[in-house]
Formats: sequence, structure tokens, C-alpha cells
Amino acid sequence: MSTGRSTSPWFGGFVADMHDAGQLVVQPRMGVSDPGAMRAGLLATRDAAATTVGTITLDSYTRTGAHAAARAALASGGDLNGYPILAHEPATTRAMLDGVAGPGFPVQVRHGSAVPDDIVRTLIGVGLHATEGGPISYCLPYGRVPVQTSVRNWVRSCERLAALRADGVEPHLESFGGCLLGMLCPPSLLVAVSVLEGLFFRQNGLRSISLSYAQQSNADQDREAILALRRLAAELMPDLDWHIVLYTYMGMYPRSSAGGTRLLREAAGLAVRTGAARLVVKTLAEAHRIPTVAENVRALEVAAAAARQCAPVTSGSVADSGIYREARELVGAVTGLSDDLGRALADAFRLGYLDVPYCLHPDNAGRSRSYLDQDGRLRWSQTGSMPVRAETRPVRGTEQTAAGLLASLSFVQRRFDDAGPDPGAVSTAAR
Repeated sequence: MSTGRSTSPWFGGFVADMHDAGQLVVQPRMGVSDPGAMRAGLLATRDAAATTVGTITLDSYTRTGAHAAARAALASGGDLNGYPILAHEPATTRAMLDGVAGPGFPVQVRHGSAVPDDIVRTLIGVGLHATEGGPISYCLPYGRVPVQTSVRNWVRSCERLAALRADGVEPHLESFGGCLLGMLCPPSLLVAVSVLEGLFFRQNGLRSISLSYAQQSNADQDREAILALRRLAAELMPDLDWHIVLYTYMGMYPRSSAGGTRLLREAAGLAVRTGAARLVVKTLAEAHRIPTVAENVRALEVAAAAARQCAPVTSGSVADSGIYREARELVGAVTGLSDDLGRALADAFRLGYLDVPYCLHPDNAGRSRSYLDQDGRLRWSQTGSMPVRAETRPVRGTEQTAAGLLASLSFVQRRFDDAGPDPGAVSTAAR
């Protein structure tokens, strides 16, 4: 069962306690529509041979505000791709959580909505206090809600969460900023957006936050990026309780068991060696379908076993390719636009100071492009109006072609599938 021991009843405090004890917290992306099945999934996560936190991932109808469609799907007996927290009665969700969520097993609601007001209000109403998102990271990749509208929505949700402190509750909000589009976004922009959303959360009353980064296609570049994220957080948010959460690779996942296991083990090792406190895992089923509860549990246990084999190394020599400097310049350029970070973020996209590669959102300038070099490092081929120093500007002749884009998208999948059996595979069969 879960090895976590904490006296903190709040999500951020639990993760901090476990990190201080040298344990990596692992977390699934889990959400099913039936309350009984959701409860069983949370219990299986809690009882895994790992230090875990629970996840309630919401369905796509709820994320997009189509609550009538979610209710109709439930009434027809159909399965949804997540838990429709607004379609279920609050008493149903409270009963589902009763005896499951608590100080030794906090639960986070994950959604993906640029219109989070009803979601945040409802999760608070059922006794939960941790969620994730952000005005940029849950706006640009997932829909067409204007950035200014998303900013206003997230101001209200931050303030609603922050108001819980008056009742003795410490809410927690995680930025999804380090995961923009999941792939092909150079690390400096991922780091910058995660930090900017963290600053936005602070400005709107939050005191316990997490900053995210998604594993990319070169381990050395990822290590540099996460250490840059830690450095910026320490410099710019010394008054907050924050931790780093790493996402296992979010792009095309290896199709072979050996390849998927090796990639997950590499993510766990990266988390430990960079001082990340929490890892969101993926399963071997990710390349084919939505995973089962048992597959989620196995992924949690493989990641935890791999983490226990690693020693933390958060200092020492790290190749400097300019990620910290570039991210710091991006953050500075945006914060320099206005004391109101919401307004600054909207202005930054209008001016092209922030520009996400291959993102089709109407508010995104669409002038930036990236490519993978032969080592799998993400680099800029075009930066548009984003402020970057001369030493980190793109090299001519590296523009992405359609064939090159397809090859880049499958780079990690091919590399891990082609590597053969995993000699370091960890067995969790005997428990």
C-alpha cells in the first residue's frame, strides 16, 4: 500500500512532507464516469506499492461546459472519458470520496478547462481543495476561448480557492504551463509559461502551488530545463510553498512494453535527479487506448521502484544551452508589460512576446516554429517577436517541413521502441 506518511491534510503539504522524506510522489491520470468505479480506482491508487496522490480526471463534456450532454450520457448508461463532477449530485461525489481522500491520501481534480468556474465551485463543495490549470495553459492548446476571457475566468477561480484559507484550508493549484501542446515546444517557453502562471496564481491569492514540466526528447536538455525552472521559482516566488511536478512524455508513446517501460523509468529518474517532488505517470496502454485501473497501478509501481534506485543530484555541472537565460528574458518581458499579470499575459500574446509553436488558437501569433536536432534537442527555427538573446536565436536553414514534423512527432516512440528489451526493467509481480 501507499508508503506516504504525513500529518498535513492538504495536497501541497503532503507532497512537501514526502519530498522532505526522500520519496517521489507518483500520480495517475485517472477518471471514470461511474462513482463506484471511480472510488475503486482511487482505492487502488492509494493502496499501490508507491507514495501516491489520487486523481479525479474530468470528462470532455464537463471540460467544455456541455453539462447537459454529460447528464444525458450518464442517463443513457454510456461511458465517458472521465468523471462528470457537475452531472453527479454533490452527495454522490462526497460518498464516493468518504473514507478514501484524507491526510494520507489527498486527491486532485484535473480537467482541462478554460472556463473553470463551475468546476472549481463544485470541487470545493464536495470537500476537495486541489486542482490544476491556468489562464494560458488551459486556454491555447484546448480551444478558442479568448485569452482575456480565460484570464478573467481564472482570476475568479483563484480567488474562490484562496478564500478557503479563511476556513483554515490551504488550497493548491498546479500550473499546466510546462505542458503546452505536450511536445515540440522548446523548454524555455515551457519554463517561462509555468513561472508566469505561478506568479499569476500568487497575485490572485494562492500560496501553495506547483509548477509543471513535461518530459521531452532529450534527457540532458530536460535536466537543464527543470533546474532552470527550480532556479526561477526560487528567485521569483520565495514566499510561496511550491514544488515541481514532472509529466511523463505526453507525445506519441512507445508501442512496445519494453519501450514504454524504459521511457517511464527514465521519467522517474529525471524527476529524482532534478529534485521534482511529483511525477504524473503514463501507462503502457497509452499508445492504444485509455488504460485500466490495473494498468495505472502498475505504472505507478514501476515508476516508484525506478525512483527508489536513483540518488538525488540537483547540483553539479549541467550543460548550459541558455534555457535559464531565455526563460528569464521571456518572463521579464511579460511582467514588464503591466503590474496586472492577467493583462500582461493577454498583451504578451497580442504582441507576440509569447508565441506557441504549431498552436492554432486565434490569439496566438503563430510565427514561432521549432525542430528537433539529431540528438532530440528541441530548438527554435523561428521566434517571431519573442525576445531572445543573440546566442539562442535560431540557425538559418532549420525550418520544419511536413515530413520533418511527422518524424519529430514520432521521434521518442521510435527511439524507445527500437532500443530492444529493457535491461533495467523493474518487476512488480511479487508484492
